[in-house]
Amino acid sequence: MAGLPSLEESYSTICSEMGLLRNPYIMEKLRLTDKDAAQTSSDVGVTVKIPGNTPIVPVPRVTDSDIVAVAQAVNNTFVTGLDLRFNQLTDLGAQHLANLLKETVALRYLNLMCNDIGPQGAEMIAKALHRNDTLKRLQLTGNKIGNIGAMSLASMLQINNCLEDLDVSDCDVDTQSLVAFATVLTWNKSLRIINLNRPLLFSQQEETTVHMAQMLKMNQHLIELHLGKHDMKDFGVERLSEALTFNFTLRYLDLRCNKITRDGAKCLSEYLKNNRPLEILDLASNRIEDDGAIYLSEAISLFNTNLKALTITSNNITGKGLVALAEAMKINSSLSYIYIWGNKLDELTCVAFSEMISCGRLPEEHTDVSPYVVDGQVYLAELSHGLRKHYYWTPSFGPDGDPAANSALALSAGM
Repeated sequence: MAGLPSLEESYSTICSEMGLLRNPYIMEKLRLTDKDAAQTSSDVGVTVKIPGNTPIVPVPRVTDSDIVAVAQAVNNTFVTGLDLRFNQLTDLGAQHLANLLKETVALRYLNLMCNDIGPQGAEMIAKALHRNDTLKRLQLTGNKIGNIGAMSLASMLQINNCLEDLDVSDCDVDTQSLVAFATVLTWNKSLRIINLNRPLLFSQQEETTVHMAQMLKMNQHLIELHLGKHDMKDFGVERLSEALTFNFTLRYLDLRCNKITRDGAKCLSEYLKNNRPLEILDLASNRIEDDGAIYLSEAISLFNTNLKALTITSNNITGKGLVALAEAMKINSSLSYIYIWGNKLDELTCVAFSEMISCGRLPEEHTDVSPYVVDGQVYLAELSHGLRKHYYWTPSFGPDGDPAANSALALSAGM
């Protein structure tokens, strides 16, 4: 960074030249980034973080007029990340960022979560990525890009061979877009992570899940797949489980907030018995109940040695199913993280998990419950741990999730 003007100086100069008002919050964040840059080697780079949801003290959020100067200021060789989550950027701001993507040679990470970017803005960013060969991660969560924007991004994946992580959850993606993503990912060799949570689906036929299953049969590059809030039922889970027997790369499967019952859990348990590379399975907020938990415990205790994390929160499971999983963990040392809150934690469950925690088999940072005793009886209290990489309420001033869980689990291959 030596010999280059600071980001704060560049931003201030550009504002003066363009007749723009300086945003004091942006200047403060650029000043902090300059300090980080002074302590970072030039081959590592820094991330400029200007989130609009800072805690306690409200801040002036970044607007389209602000981003003109910011985009020019960060277009250098040592800014490798740009975090603009929870601001007020629209399609016009997306156009300026698209221009940045066409010009920059360093940017690896762009977070535009929860702005006001629409279909045209997403289309401009997608077209810019036709020419960009550096960006690795793109987060568009919470922007209503709709079918037009999503289809543009799917088309981009046919050309771009650099992007590895794409998040279009809660973006009003519909059936046509999901089918397009599944079709493109059948042959795409660069993308490792895709988040498609909470699309807008109006059909009960689960055709999108069927297309995703067909894609997983062919794709041998995807490591992390998020299909939460897809209104998925046991039929869809059965198709996914069958397809996954042909897949040898997927390690993180997110199926939370669907309509999976014990029959779907049975299909997943049969897949787990094949001992494929899957390491993280998120079934939070389904309805697998005791029978589903017992099916999973059987696979874990007798067949599977790769699964490391299991989330079954809010699945209407009682002590019968939860104790079965606890017993399975005593046999299988590979399963290191389990999250159970929101089920029926009766006395047997409390005792079983208390014993695992007290003996060190299950560290408290690897679960979401903590034992305590009242009048000689054991109870479990909730802890704020979990697979929080994609829980967007996580404060912007901290890491995107539980560091202990994410560093050891999510993409443990080193991504």
